[in-house]
Amino acid sequence: MKILAINPGSTSTKIAVFEQGKNVFQVTLRHSAEDLKPFASVAEQFTFRKEVILAELKKANISVSEVSVVVGRGGIVKPIESGVYEVNEAMKADLCSAKYGEHASNLGALIADDIAHSLPAAKAYIADPVVVDELQDVARVTGLPMFTRKSIFHALNQKALARTYAQEQGKKYEELNLIVAHLGGGISVGAHKRGKVVDTNNAIGGDGAFSPERTGTTPALQLLEACFSGKYTKAELSKMLVGSGGLVAHLGTNEAQKVVERAKQGDEQARLVITAMSYQVGKEIGAAAAVLHGNVNAVLITGGIAHNSFVTDYIKQMVEFIAPVVVYPGEDEMLALAATVTQMLDGNLPLKIYA
Repeated sequence: MKILAINPGSTSTKIAVFEQGKNVFQVTLRHSAEDLKPFASVAEQFTFRKEVILAELKKANISVSEVSVVVGRGGIVKPIESGVYEVNEAMKADLCSAKYGEHASNLGALIADDIAHSLPAAKAYIADPVVVDELQDVARVTGLPMFTRKSIFHALNQKALARTYAQEQGKKYEELNLIVAHLGGGISVGAHKRGKVVDTNNAIGGDGAFSPERTGTTPALQLLEACFSGKYTKAELSKMLVGSGGLVAHLGTNEAQKVVERAKQGDEQARLVITAMSYQVGKEIGAAAAVLHGNVNAVLITGGIAHNSFVTDYIKQMVEFIAPVVVYPGEDEMLALAATVTQMLDGNLPLKIYA
């Protein structure tokens, strides 16, 4: 069985082919500003991106006709439970209209479905999109009824890693209480209670630790003053919060390793900022431990920044009193997509319906 995985990003499209669980082909296709300039919306990029994917597969002598499963990175659909969903008309309608938000990942399901329909017996799926929502009700409440906390986090990588750890321990994911911290361009910390992420921060533009590009939790009154100061437009403030916040705002770079190198060379501001980011992750993990009433089997740290021992060692020192800390550096979203849909096909995960 061959699985084609598709993961569209804002300026790139990753594709991979898996055969019997092994990655036999993977490539990242870069899209320049000139490539994307003709398209007024993400939805309009559909044909362009699909043709680029098919051309690359042909170039690699991979026959699309041999693919039996196409899995796309889940986009911004309505809040749903974790799992694998077959692409259907309701999902496509929400993604085409960007009903819940516009993002390049919306194209994952749409392209997967189109390719699958061109083949005799292939099916298209998505797995664990960023809007997976398993929050307990008490975690949603804020101090104002008009605002509710939302679950937007690195669900795909967090869920796949949690299942991997459980398997390594000879346990089922649903038997364990885990805290998973994903450290990347955004940072999310999830409290996994027996197979459900019952609390997590909004890693895109909400709360939690600041990250290489995002501000995380920001003092509300100071932010309010900035909003009404007349100095900034809404677009400028949005960019400050998501895209040019965090390490970028403090130090002009989104690369944590470069910040650590500057700190080692005596840059005290760099040392303070990278330490503060690590400190805030530790605080989030501590909060997640409270959510789980201190009953935690393990703390798992993953994502690109998990390669950085300065960060992971600092976090370990803060939280290893809670539970054993295990570091899984990097992330493999393509493998996570293929592995999750394979578990569904093998009967280890139920197939869910988007409605």
